[in-house]
Amino acid sequence: MKILGFIPARGGSKGIPGKNLVPLLGKPMLHYTIEAARGSRGLDDVFLSSDDEAIIESGRRCGLAVNYRRPADLSGDRALVVDAALDAIDWLEDKGTTFDAVALLQPTSPLRTASDIDGALELFRHSGTQSLVAVHRMLEHPYECIKGKKEGWRWLDKSSNKVAGRQEYDQDFYYVNGAIYVAEVDLLRRKRSFIEEGKSTLYPMDPFHGLDIDEPAQLALAEFWLAREAMEA
Repeated sequence: MKILGFIPARGGSKGIPGKNLVPLLGKPMLHYTIEAARGSRGLDDVFLSSDDEAIIESGRRCGLAVNYRRPADLSGDRALVVDAALDAIDWLEDKGTTFDAVALLQPTSPLRTASDIDGALELFRHSGTQSLVAVHRMLEHPYECIKGKKEGWRWLDKSSNKVAGRQEYDQDFYYVNGAIYVAEVDLLRRKRSFIEEGKSTLYPMDPFHGLDIDEPAQLALAEFWLAREAMEA
């Protein structure tokens, strides 16, 4: 099975302007994902999809041969990453290169490692399913969540206040962290999705490695974690 590492990195970002190229301990955040993908033994190639020349050039400086520019209609706030992936697959096929599956590696998960990617791909290859999604066990349990309303609030799960202690909760709750998705090309074309509810294989990973950066506070947390790992190395 040939698997393409697909890195989507459009130019627009609202939470953190220029997020994909924002410095993270001295290098662009994008480079962490490129380096992890290039270090993976399970990927057959790595593809950067961007509409932004600065991002494309940054990818080249990190060792990728980037000859593709994402179309404008697939680069807006409402554009779906699966459509960008399918456009890349079609572009590659027009040039005579085919893949059986795509591993989606978003630059906003810079703490994900090559080992995380290889572990996910190994599980995927032996799963018998057409897709895989990285998750981590939830730290904040859903039974302790509330939903606010104008006239007040309520427990997300009405039975939650009847549970004596956290240890008695159902523990099978996971969060889709966005660090790794893998799907066969056939599934992407049929479903326009990297996930099949109830069917996709779950790949549990370290919550810190799955950190998804959308806000400045998460960027600071990533810097702390990377600095800590550098000191321990």
